[in-house]
Amino acid sequence: MPAKKTAAKPPQASFKTILFDVAGGVATLTLNRPDKLNSFNTEMHGEIRAAMKQVKRDPRIRALLITGSGRAFCAGQDLSDRAVAPGKDKPRDLGESLEKYYNPLIRTLRELEMPVVCAVNGVAAGAGANLALACDLVFAGRSARFIQAFCKIGLVPDSGGSYHLPLLVGRARAMGLALLGDALPAEQAEEWGLIWKCVDDDALMREATAAAQALAKGPTVGLALIKRAINSAATSTLKDQLALEQDLQRVAGYTADYQEGVAAFLGKRAPKYKGR
Repeated sequence: MPAKKTAAKPPQASFKTILFDVAGGVATLTLNRPDKLNSFNTEMHGEIRAAMKQVKRDPRIRALLITGSGRAFCAGQDLSDRAVAPGKDKPRDLGESLEKYYNPLIRTLRELEMPVVCAVNGVAAGAGANLALACDLVFAGRSARFIQAFCKIGLVPDSGGSYHLPLLVGRARAMGLALLGDALPAEQAEEWGLIWKCVDDDALMREATAAAQALAKGPTVGLALIKRAINSAATSTLKDQLALEQDLQRVAGYTADYQEGVAAFLGKRAPKYKGR
């Protein structure tokens, strides 16, 4: 009998500004410019985009975990990469930067058909804070801080900040964070509903990784449909949301994972989901 063929694993890309690893159904993307507090530059944007393409096409990947290396999660945009000398240099079109880099990244995370977990270690400022808020489950170490730093340099919260902040914490708190630019401690961020959970620093990666691994072993088609339903709620009427739930439930009901879940429940055993 001929040997059974197995699907070839996609080649692992080599990066300079991020780390990327796949294990146990979880892709871990680590921002890796620790000397610059993992701030974004053009090269990092390009490498994240390449990594996200692999996440989408690699059938082994059923959950994504994002974190940062060193003492910060992400300090936002590397301002040295966008510096202009007053009265000397021509102003730069920052809208173009959003159009090319930040907006596609935020849309990709929101639309990704799998759970996205974020582990915030240290400061998350500007676009770094809003990158975290675009994820589905956000864990933060107790020493983490969230800062809407845009107002300090005359800019507007971007990378989805003006959308996610009022949605998560309400208008009054969103205005305070955006207009004052004060640092919000992780514990208070949890109390306000900005993030899922604040944990001790030394437990951050353990808890975030455990959550990502549990999600990767779950009924991932159904989890993706849950994500789609909840993300649509902010801009839907009740009538539209009920119709969407009906459509998504129809899709979920035809999945092999739903059949396995019911069989496991009736058989009083642990389910073995395959993400189909």
